[in-house]
Amino acid sequence: MSLDINNLVESLFRWLHIVAGVVWIGHLYFFNWVNANFAPTMDGETKKKVVPELMPRALYFFRWGAAYTWLTGIGLAGLVYYMNETMLFEDGMAWNPVGIVIVVLTYFGFFLYDVVMKAVKNVKLHGVIGWVLAAGYVMLAKNVGGMSYRGAAIHLGMTFGTIMAMNVWMRIWPAQKKIIAAVKEGTAPDAALVAMAGLRSKHNTYMSAPLLFMMMSQHGTWASSMNSIPLTVVIALGFLLVMWLYTKSKADAVKSL
Repeated sequence: MSLDINNLVESLFRWLHIVAGVVWIGHLYFFNWVNANFAPTMDGETKKKVVPELMPRALYFFRWGAAYTWLTGIGLAGLVYYMNETMLFEDGMAWNPVGIVIVVLTYFGFFLYDVVMKAVKNVKLHGVIGWVLAAGYVMLAKNVGGMSYRGAAIHLGMTFGTIMAMNVWMRIWPAQKKIIAAVKEGTAPDAALVAMAGLRSKHNTYMSAPLLFMMMSQHGTWASSMNSIPLTVVIALGFLLVMWLYTKSKADAVKSL
């Protein structure tokens, strides 16, 4: 039996992608649904002991889990989609200007997201704006760019994943380093930094649910018959699921003990 190197490399990347993703998203959920509600209950002295020991350890796996998830995801995109146009586009379609724009947005969409989220001060609008942008992305990719369902879905998933990874490395981690240093010294951390890091972490949590669906649906034969409308509904359902879990984390988790 001959060894198919491409399949071997693809399987290795998938494996590492999933392991790194579990490490990353697991820590993301811990920070948002456990630590976010526990940390405010600690007094100053307890924080000085716990935060400098706990947070650097957790944030190490958090940020490197994000980095390796993203890197292996890019490797998989190259192997599965960019080397196989029949997976990326509908029958008879090929690269066109809109398809190229979609791919560029996938890798550089963070900077648009960053500007929009900084400009909009009403945090409650962030989810609505995010859904509108995601829906527009899907419609453009599939109906104008000629992408298949799988191509459009995985590229939106990659866009979410890229935004999430850049949030970790460019916003959350730099802020957390300053917050941890302040707590260690017994001083109050910059409230604006705390709010920004918490908000971006919350954004990542909301994006994670639809992202996981987009990864999963790549492996279902039913997915190829889907169009852009059901996918936008799934994104909204993912946001609502995360919202419900935030409510549970605040109200019911301790009561259930």
